[in-house]
Amino acid sequence: MRSNISVYDRVRGALFGLAIGDALGVPAEFQTRQFLKSNPIKDLEGYKSHNQPPGTFSDDTSLAFCLAESICNGYNINDVAQRFTWWYREAYWTANGDVFDIGITTSNSIRKLEQGYKPHESGECREGSNGNGSLMRILPLVFYVQNMPAINRYNLVKEVSSITHAHIRSVIACFYYVEFALLLLNEQNKEAALEQAATRVREFLHAQSIENAETDLYSPLFHNEIPVWPEDKIHSSGYVLHTLTAAVWCFMNNNSYRDTVINAVNLGNDSDTTACVAGGLAGLYYGYNAIPQTWVTAIKRTNDIEDLCQRFYQATN
Repeated sequence: MRSNISVYDRVRGALFGLAIGDALGVPAEFQTRQFLKSNPIKDLEGYKSHNQPPGTFSDDTSLAFCLAESICNGYNINDVAQRFTWWYREAYWTANGDVFDIGITTSNSIRKLEQGYKPHESGECREGSNGNGSLMRILPLVFYVQNMPAINRYNLVKEVSSITHAHIRSVIACFYYVEFALLLLNEQNKEAALEQAATRVREFLHAQSIENAETDLYSPLFHNEIPVWPEDKIHSSGYVLHTLTAAVWCFMNNNSYRDTVINAVNLGNDSDTTACVAGGLAGLYYGYNAIPQTWVTAIKRTNDIEDLCQRFYQATN
């Protein structure tokens, strides 16, 4: 099913995949699951929750592309942080020159950067600051860290997450997501990748003496329970653990890019981020050609995204 997918098409699949998932979810954000059962999103729509035209991606994609752009020029955490501030103040890498739907933790952290805080000082550390704002943008890091030792991968994930989300819970979510995506990139089938990611991350965190109170929260992921959970047990709020769990659930319970992101969107609530995180995995796994081309051409800034894909691939391979 996935044979002969080039690394380049996995890069394109990941970047277009997260952006299109995001754009599909923007009109449905804040809608309840019950409402969407009767009024499901099936295609790129617009002018609902955020009054944006069809194909508009949100801060999720903009910040992921800020990270990808920075990596194109050689990874530097100060440059990543600078691009976040350009997005916040100058609408850099937005879909339509309009910044909307900014998370509180992300907003607070970027303002601290503007006040002179360094990237390793700007992130929110409170337990209540574990929204999904770093998870939604972390995927490009997969291609940069793919040949590094585990401790280096973890340290870079922690560094990038901590620009805005510095609590260990958000860092663990990002690290799990990156490790799972790495295994998918290396052409593991998704069931084997899920099992191996659980073991790898659980053992790594134990070796780092991460407190059990935090790692225990990830027990369902570490024991591969998520795919068999019923839908009513899956939450799709903006809490980082909910977003990661919902995205993994959608990815594991569907067999195509389209079905994965449509399922994610129609879980409701933080629909754009759930679909962005799930769409990144599905795009990477199934490849660019598995994404409906009508969606590729309808997404805002298609040519710019394609150009970014080319430059990003060259920088990471």
